[in-house]
Amino acid sequence: MIKKFLAFSIILQLCTVFTQAQTMHTVGLKDYYKDYFPIGVAVSAQDLQNPDEAKLIVQQFNSITPENAMKMGPIHPEENRYNWKDADAIVAFAQANGLRVRGHNLCWHEQTPAWFFKDDKGNLVTKEVLLKRLKDHITTVVNRYKGKIYAWDVVNEAIDDDSTKFLRNSLWYQICGEDFIIKAFEYAHEADPNAVLFYNDYNTERPEKRDRVYKLLKQLVDAKVPINAVGIQAHWSIYEPSQADLIETIKKFSSLGLKVQVTELDMSIYPWEKNRRAMRPGESDAYTPELEQKQGTQYADVFKIFRDYKDVITGVTFWNIYDGRTWLDSYPVAGRKNYPLLFDQNMQPKKAYWKVVDFK
Repeated sequence: MIKKFLAFSIILQLCTVFTQAQTMHTVGLKDYYKDYFPIGVAVSAQDLQNPDEAKLIVQQFNSITPENAMKMGPIHPEENRYNWKDADAIVAFAQANGLRVRGHNLCWHEQTPAWFFKDDKGNLVTKEVLLKRLKDHITTVVNRYKGKIYAWDVVNEAIDDDSTKFLRNSLWYQICGEDFIIKAFEYAHEADPNAVLFYNDYNTERPEKRDRVYKLLKQLVDAKVPINAVGIQAHWSIYEPSQADLIETIKKFSSLGLKVQVTELDMSIYPWEKNRRAMRPGESDAYTPELEQKQGTQYADVFKIFRDYKDVITGVTFWNIYDGRTWLDSYPVAGRKNYPLLFDQNMQPKKAYWKVVDFK
């Protein structure tokens, strides 16, 4: 009898452990943060064709952003041709799995196809022609996904990297001045009055750039341009931003009545660099225990701030799914392995993951 009881106890304990393991496996980031904000991830159509990646997306996230499929170049390569395949696949996956979709993006100085700016003779087009092309593009894309995409990054990275300048001297700016920004928001709002419209940029936590982004946002708000929110890209590292700088950024932007989202989060193990370069002799790309610890601490610190400001933060989106495929493996140093996400190269939760879901 005692042996039977002991055997039953062991089985019961094993079932309990199995149930706990199942729960640990099926509860995702979206569930831990259900009382705070949606947790999203940037994906490609190819990601969704991998059963393991697709399973991880649905398990962990409740929002997705097309990483490249909706940018001007991929989706509108020629004036009279749109390429809907990948974007449609991503939206269909989202709808089939009950995920929200952030549209990314409608106007950006990079990945704008050359034809946008040129006439038949190869000369730069007039302001009127460029704005007409912009309107046609935004209207067509936004209308296609109206009711399926709840938010759009309308204008991306319009602030110059040079702290002595204001707006980036792109062809958009050279031809249209500031009007391309205003008109992009107007066109998007006209196409879908219910969509949440974002200005999206990086390094917004650095005081000199934060001030210039704020200047642009305030100009738009004061002019009653239909902007609803600001995207903090959050391509960060284990060395920055400081908690004070991040808090000040959230407070300053939200003071304009704008909601805030973290739109492109990853946490590089290297100091931030902008310019592409080759890997240096002797440069290590090992993911050491010390770097792993620093990354976990940085992730824990920023998510604590996100939770503290849940009244203005309406979403956090990671840029890529797991360390096995991250754009930071090729930027800014080609061939230098990075480990910026919460899931390792085998799609398993890292120590940083458990820091993010520990609300102590």
